[in-house]
Amino acid sequence: MLKRAVSTLLVLFALLLTSCANTPTSGLVPFADSKDGYRFLYPNGWTETKGNSMIDILFHDIIEPSENVSVAISKLETVKALEEIGDPEAIGVRLQQRVVAPEGSGRQAKLLNAEQRAVGDRNYYTFEYAVKRLQGEPRHDLVTVSTNRGNLYTLSISSSERRWDKVKDLFARVAKSFTINE
Repeated sequence: MLKRAVSTLLVLFALLLTSCANTPTSGLVPFADSKDGYRFLYPNGWTETKGNSMIDILFHDIIEPSENVSVAISKLETVKALEEIGDPEAIGVRLQQRVVAPEGSGRQAKLLNAEQRAVGDRNYYTFEYAVKRLQGEPRHDLVTVSTNRGNLYTLSISSSERRWDKVKDLFARVAKSFTINE
C-alpha cells in the first residue's frame, strides 16, 4: 500500500513538473482569423478590445493596459511581395517613417533590429523599435510584416520601455508566432 501511494505521488509530481515546463507556447493563447487568414499567439490574460478602423484585431493586457498586440491589413498598390519593396532594413526604415513615427506624430523611433524568417515560401520581416514620445513614457515595439494576395499584414506588439526587460522574450515569441495561411 505504501509503494502504491509513493508511486502515485511520483507520477503526480512528474505531471506537475511537466506542466510547468517552459515551451514556446507556454503563457500564450492562440488566435486565428479564418476570414482574413492569419494566426498568432498572444499573452494569457489579455483581452480583445476595439481599435480604430485600420486595426483588424487588438488585444491588451488588463493589468498593464498600455501593453497591446494588434494586426492591421492594408492594400499594396504597386507591389505584391516584401522582396519587391526591399530588404528587411529598408522596409524597417520605411515602416518607421510611415507608421511607427511618421512626421507630425510626436514620436521618434529608432530601428534597433531587422530580421527575416521564412515559413514555407512566405517571408516574414520582424523589426524592433525604441520609440520616444513627446508625451508619455518611451515605448518598445516589435513589428512583424508579411504579404498575401496584394495585402500587407502587420502585427505590432508594444510595451513601455520600463517593462521591456520583463516582457521582451514573451513578446518575441508573439512576433515570431505570426503566420498567414496559404
